[in-house]
Amino acid sequence: MSMPTVRLDPSDNVVTALRALEAGTAVEETLTLGLIPRGHKIATRPIPAGQPVMKYAQIIGYAAEDIAAGAHVHTHNVAFRGTAHNYDFATDLRPVAMVPEALRDTFMGYRRADGRIGTRNTIAVLTSVNCSATAARKIAEAFGPDELAAYPNVDGVTAYVHGTGCGMGGDGEGFDALQRVMWGYARHPNVAGVLMVGLGCEVNQIDWLLEAYGIEKGPMFQAMNIQDVAGLRRTVEIGIEKIRAMLPIANAATREPCPASELMVALQCGGSDAWSGITANPALGYACDLLVAQGGTGVLAETPEIYGAEHLLTRRAIDEKTGQKLVRLIEWWEDYTARNKGSMDNNPSPGNKKGGLTTILEKSLGAAAKGGTTPLTGVFRYAEPVTKRGFVFMDSPGYDPASVTGQIASGCNLVAFTTGRGSAAGFKPAPSIKIATNSEMYRRMTEDMDYDAGRIVSEGMSIEAAGREIYELLLRVASGEVSKSEAQGLGDYEFVPWQIGATM
Repeated sequence: MSMPTVRLDPSDNVVTALRALEAGTAVEETLTLGLIPRGHKIATRPIPAGQPVMKYAQIIGYAAEDIAAGAHVHTHNVAFRGTAHNYDFATDLRPVAMVPEALRDTFMGYRRADGRIGTRNTIAVLTSVNCSATAARKIAEAFGPDELAAYPNVDGVTAYVHGTGCGMGGDGEGFDALQRVMWGYARHPNVAGVLMVGLGCEVNQIDWLLEAYGIEKGPMFQAMNIQDVAGLRRTVEIGIEKIRAMLPIANAATREPCPASELMVALQCGGSDAWSGITANPALGYACDLLVAQGGTGVLAETPEIYGAEHLLTRRAIDEKTGQKLVRLIEWWEDYTARNKGSMDNNPSPGNKKGGLTTILEKSLGAAAKGGTTPLTGVFRYAEPVTKRGFVFMDSPGYDPASVTGQIASGCNLVAFTTGRGSAAGFKPAPSIKIATNSEMYRRMTEDMDYDAGRIVSEGMSIEAAGREIYELLLRVASGEVSKSEAQGLGDYEFVPWQIGATM
């Protein structure tokens, strides 16, 4: 913090202000020409109009006008252009020093009968359609702390409700994605028992889901429709009875030592700022590398938020086929935004821009750092079961609740969420840890933040040291340590399946 700025690469023509700088502050070989907000960029040499603005040794935009040395570089003088990469595949494959199985770390998890490993032990009330949302919430609300006190091994009963399930096509991308989400939550390793609640006449029929995925009803998997059980009141009463019957069975599960290779972590960011790509995201990336070396899995998502950085990921793809899958996702999103008269640069948000991020290219380069450095072993559709270990990518929007919903449905049993502006979300049934990008926000929101990665700047902590502490925190939370979002009861309202396609 004794230095006024940080430079991320020798080839960059901007640096980032570590604190608010007055006009006339010495910055490298120039003086600031005006007030520079904390976290914002300063030109270190003249940048002629039309020339690239460079950060992370990558293009983050183009000068919209002549930019003088010492000038504030932001949305007022930087223009966005779409990416036009000639992609390379499998050219940056760094070998992973895998930890021998006998020496691998462990955590205390719940081992399911089919071999899956959970970090929490919950019961889920899933809805097939918005019309059954009230019934599901009333059922879950019957099981507060007093009701669950007799079942210390049960972490809660949660209703997962959403705003779709009807008024949609009975096939196609939207229907398939919703069914993958429902199936993913129904079989999630953190879920011991499931009650599905529908209306009865909706497009998203429960029986179709059970048939499509070969799910059999039993003591810990029940289903019911409001129209079949004579209305809302009886549905709630019967639903409560069904959950009460599940509780003793769920409570019989106990934690036992499980290898860290069974952890699948959703790598997520929200409310990003200029520090995201400097502190928390690379530190989480280092933690992801440590997890991969243990045989575990890190799942990066938010396709619009790797736009402009995807060429770095294709170089890490294990083969061209895997890399091309990622390129096709980028092309789908370019077409999706164009036909909806949008722009890939619609992201960053106003809060991101206030925090110093200028274009989606800059945001993406920082966001991609969450994925560490190991090879990209797989690319998956939204909410598709992740079947590869190591570092993988799952398609999703940049909207955090929809993205994390997909990652959990894909099998993630932990969520690691970096934030610079401050996010207080939780994502049941997977515990979520919040990693602050800057120490000022961490101190201001200490009840919500689990870890202060801002110490990389404020105290000179190394990225590697912070990454190891984050990795160790993941193990502790996986073993039952309560995260800040869990302690505040968050996670009941962040179940948001991505709605793709027309609502009719």
